[in-house]
Amino acid sequence: MKIVLLAGGFGTRLSEYTKTIPKPMIHIDGKPLLLHIMQFYAKHGFKDFYIALGYKGHVIKKFFNKKFFDWNINLVETGKNTMTGGRLKRLKKHIGNETFMMTYGDGISNVNLKKLLKFHKKNKKLVTLTAVRPPARFGALKLKNHYVSYFKEKSKLDEGWINGGFFVMEPKFLNYIKNDDTYLEREPLEKACKKKQLMAYRHEGFWQCMDTKRDKDNLNKVLKKIKF
Repeated sequence: MKIVLLAGGFGTRLSEYTKTIPKPMIHIDGKPLLLHIMQFYAKHGFKDFYIALGYKGHVIKKFFNKKFFDWNINLVETGKNTMTGGRLKRLKKHIGNETFMMTYGDGISNVNLKKLLKFHKKNKKLVTLTAVRPPARFGALKLKNHYVSYFKEKSKLDEGWINGGFFVMEPKFLNYIKNDDTYLEREPLEKACKKKQLMAYRHEGFWQCMDTKRDKDNLNKVLKKIKF
């Protein structure tokens, strides 16, 4: 099964690192986050990778110019200013007519990929995303008049479900993507939702994205301990 990894964004919120390298190449526990993600897929038996390149793609090309294990790694230029949906659309000829997996190059999880795939095939819809609860950043308060009626310090359970990536998709979904300027998370997924073609696989376990330096520092601590 083909695994698409989106690795072309500018990563502006981590500009102290991304001035010289693309965001997925930021080192976590001694190696690029992108490599951690690929090793996670490979551990589940998925080793056919298609990496969508954009901003500073030459850094990723240089890193992967040597052979990595028994993986099949395809590096595809998808444009410096292309949006997430556009990058995926540009890979259409590489994807072909088979079910494929896709995720972002800046988030990692211990979701059970085999169960995710089984869930997708059972429901027979165009897209399945992994729904996760974001790590709690703030405490939760509920107010009644000027009194605090509820107080909970940093409870993960107070957070709603969000899109955690780790998608399974059918090639027909690419028809929902208009062009390079299309954000995957807007019209395409919204349209799939309206047509009841978007499923959510709930994952209660570990998930972490890397949007800020705080996220990066937290991932450094976590990935030293977690073995996927």
